[in-house]
Amino acid sequence: MLLHEFDPNPAAMINPSDNHSPIPGCPKVAVSCFERHTFERMAARLETEEIDRASCATAELPLYRTQYQGREVALFQCYVGAAGCVITLEDFFAAGVEKVVLFGSCGVLDRSIASCGIIVPTSALRDEGTSFHYAPPGDEIAVNPKHREAFAQILAAHGCTWTEGKVWTTDAMYRETADKVRRRKAQGCVCVDMECSAVAALAQFRGKEVFHFFHGADSLDGEAWDRRGLGSRYDLTEKDKIAQLALELAVRI
Repeated sequence: MLLHEFDPNPAAMINPSDNHSPIPGCPKVAVSCFERHTFERMAARLETEEIDRASCATAELPLYRTQYQGREVALFQCYVGAAGCVITLEDFFAAGVEKVVLFGSCGVLDRSIASCGIIVPTSALRDEGTSFHYAPPGDEIAVNPKHREAFAQILAAHGCTWTEGKVWTTDAMYRETADKVRRRKAQGCVCVDMECSAVAALAQFRGKEVFHFFHGADSLDGEAWDRRGLGSRYDLTEKDKIAQLALELAVRI
């Protein structure tokens, strides 16, 4: 099988350093999210300076430098999907970022998890292709090996409840069939996303730190799909609070 041909050689034909060089003064810690409106509001509340950008045929994503609570932090938006997300992270790791707090929405497989409820994944099922180029073959990968306790303290201080558990990462959103949902729930998954297992594999492979967490959006725990708060323009106040949680973790790690 092609996806079993893992090559541990860190050098490839094309490398992030071919496109990005270390940026003088680049903050070592960054906060990133997927939803454009959440990112735009977060960046607008802070004084930012663009120091780099990742680009592809369809879009450009700036890397900003800012300050939060007296500490320099980088900000950037990530592409949705495992491959695009990992390429963005690779680019900005090459620019000088060492640690990333990454957050975004997910589908819940447990309807008791509320819209915008916080989920901290502890492991991920690898139902995507990108992670197999960064880690040996396997069904599951550990997620967030560091900083869970620090984030729990932040959540508790803000009066937040949260769920920990396994995430199902798939790059085929429109192939989340009812049978697959039942299987993933039986395997202990509490939510589904499109990037987490690949991000975990990248962090492990490159020796970087990524703390990845979610807020619940739509629900797949029922006879039919429930959109709930899925969409960039829903629950804006709650998403702004979630962005603040990410910034607070960034200045502690």
